[in-house]
Amino acid sequence: MTIRSDYRGPALFSGGFRPFFLAATLFAIGVVPAWYLAWRGEIALGGPFPAVDWHIHEMIFGYGAAVVAGFLFTAVPNWTGRLPARGWPLAGLLALWIAGRMALAGALPLPPTGVLAIDQAFLLAVVAMITREIIAGKNWRNLKVLVPVSLLWAANLAFHAEVQIEGTSDLSRRAGTALLIFLIMLIGGRIVPSFTRNWLARAGAQRMPVPFNRFDALSIGAGTIALVAWCLVPDTPMAGLASAVAAGLHLARLARWRGMATWRSPLLLMLHAAYLMIPLGFVGAAAAAAGLVGLDVPSHLFGIGAIGGMTVAVMMRASLGHTGRNLVAGPWLTASFVLVLLASLARLAGYEPLLGRIDGIALAATFWAAAFALLAARLTPWLLTDKAAVRRPNARGPNTATKR
Repeated sequence: MTIRSDYRGPALFSGGFRPFFLAATLFAIGVVPAWYLAWRGEIALGGPFPAVDWHIHEMIFGYGAAVVAGFLFTAVPNWTGRLPARGWPLAGLLALWIAGRMALAGALPLPPTGVLAIDQAFLLAVVAMITREIIAGKNWRNLKVLVPVSLLWAANLAFHAEVQIEGTSDLSRRAGTALLIFLIMLIGGRIVPSFTRNWLARAGAQRMPVPFNRFDALSIGAGTIALVAWCLVPDTPMAGLASAVAAGLHLARLARWRGMATWRSPLLLMLHAAYLMIPLGFVGAAAAAAGLVGLDVPSHLFGIGAIGGMTVAVMMRASLGHTGRNLVAGPWLTASFVLVLLASLARLAGYEPLLGRIDGIALAATFWAAAFALLAARLTPWLLTDKAAVRRPNARGPNTATKR
């Protein structure tokens, strides 16, 4: 990637991942406990959404959108060979994101249409800036990534409309989740086996992950069909069958990436564990369509397990690599990821008590907040300071630092 040597501004705005990974991480610490207290009636939110809809919206279009932006503004310069966005453009975009969060929480005295106008501006600006960079760099093959991001913006508009018309979100909340899952299937399906192949090669392994081929395309296609059915008709046999097929294909896809061979690298194993939550989410969707579990089960397997797990794992790896640190998770980051997965499992228990009088919802909120508190404690100093000198191990091996 070309580096702009004349940048002299704050380190926070020297790379796209820095402001948005930091914002997403800090936001995630408080947003779930705030929803829990609002849901219990202990605090009041002044925005236009009911507490549950505010929670769902902010996890998808607040937290999720920030991580997507951070990833794209870091990846696109690698794709195009152009200089990365830095300085005022990133600061302005971050200000848009913060304004959206304030508007949805009722901190800005605006009518619902005013809240919508501010909230939708962030993803629209992201799409516009990424489009400009890809076209300017003539990187036509990566234009396809704009489709799910643009649809995510449209799903945000639909979410606002659905809440105002119907009183609560339904289809749009599943659509937003499904689009983030699609991005994980598409982009995660490239980076997970790629990182695994690099690590195994340094470890001297003989067997490598299977390269992307028609089976991967088939898996993504089947997953897309299942996600569309889950969005539109989640409680029908068609959705159940499509989800069951997608679950099997994505389990097979994951097995081809040789994840079990990476057990000595927790940072890499996290990516495989997070991707595993996608087929488990499809299993949950199939079970929900058959009436065996509630419709909230696949939502939380996808939302907390797959999206939460993958975004945490990617933010860890990108922050380590792009700030000049060795790709080693250490106990704090490992514990953070484990807590996210525990939060997804605890949430499935719902109102059932798990630890004394603590039910699954309270425990999931606690695990989630603790996970991001640990993540913030490690990432914040790195994201706010200049890039460190890469510290390479003395001996060559699986833990050798890389930039990716």
